[in-house]
Amino acid sequence: MKRRHLLKGVGVAAAAAGLAACQPRTTAGTATGDEAPRAWTMVTSWPTHFPGLGTSAARLAERITRASAGRITVRVFGSGELVPPFEVFDAVSRGTAQIGHSAAYFWRDKAAAAPFFCSVPFGLNAQEMAGWLRFGGGLELWRELYAPFNLVPFAAGNTGVQLAGWFRRPLTGTADLQGLRMRIPGLGGEVLTRLGAVPVNLPGAEIASRLASGAIDAAEWLGPYNDLAFGLHRAARFAHYPGWQEPGTTIEAMFHKPAFDALPDDLKALLEACCAAENDAMLAEYTARNQQALDVLMREHSVQLRRLPDDVLAALRRAADTVLEDLAASDPFARRAHDSMRAFRAQAQAWHSISEEAFLQARR
Repeated sequence: MKRRHLLKGVGVAAAAAGLAACQPRTTAGTATGDEAPRAWTMVTSWPTHFPGLGTSAARLAERITRASAGRITVRVFGSGELVPPFEVFDAVSRGTAQIGHSAAYFWRDKAAAAPFFCSVPFGLNAQEMAGWLRFGGGLELWRELYAPFNLVPFAAGNTGVQLAGWFRRPLTGTADLQGLRMRIPGLGGEVLTRLGAVPVNLPGAEIASRLASGAIDAAEWLGPYNDLAFGLHRAARFAHYPGWQEPGTTIEAMFHKPAFDALPDDLKALLEACCAAENDAMLAEYTARNQQALDVLMREHSVQLRRLPDDVLAALRRAADTVLEDLAASDPFARRAHDSMRAFRAQAQAWHSISEEAFLQARR
């Protein structure tokens, strides 16, 4: 990708920020003529060059550096290079790094409501997440949740609907879930537990080898684009869909609040614009790459793609409703996030039934 394309999507806000940087000001919250460049660190939960996620973090860092004309320079450290993948939240909270690139559902042990701002089973898809966060009150809730941790979150990517997973043997009904050992983290794992499966939490680098050895029977990761790169097709032949467990996974850019608050207003606006641009870019990339990768998997590697049986999907949906209701009942903030998300989902679903869904059916 040519460098000039990296700024596409930042648009007017970034241009305005660049012009503002040229004008010395003394008003509180704005740039000054002797402003010193800021050298910031970004830590991520992904390998540095990992397709889609790692490359998105690098792209966001370059957007910020170039759009700010070097007033903020961002150096990216991938998973384990500066902090372990699941310590990104704490590193940014305490100011070890100014930016974290990760996923909110990793932080449920710190804030019970966190998964709602990433993805929950049978929750919001990418389009709906964008609507809820920007215009449905979701971002305000997310900011409120993270404020006590000295964090300011932004949506900075979305993978879209994922695959349901890779299976050594295909699922034919709910009985096949009994005792199934599946790599699946978070709330999706809790849903499967209710149906007799055994969730296993593994880092991405261990999935293929554990699946190939038979230590686990199935695994979910992301979608064809990433799963092909990880070689999951060499360990399991059957790919099931749809991705009920992660229908629209939002990737977050979280900023250390004292560092963010110290910025002049134009740089705050620039960071918001860069995150919004990357949020759109990641979804566009997955939309373009997933089917290309799936064609390779099916044509060159004889992968069998199968829809989950109706009874399995129905059982998963019932179990997911119970898991989410139990989570909401366990924590007042989780209740607020749960109820807000469900209300927005109902609203979006009513409109999509006569717009997106109706159009896709008509286009077939």
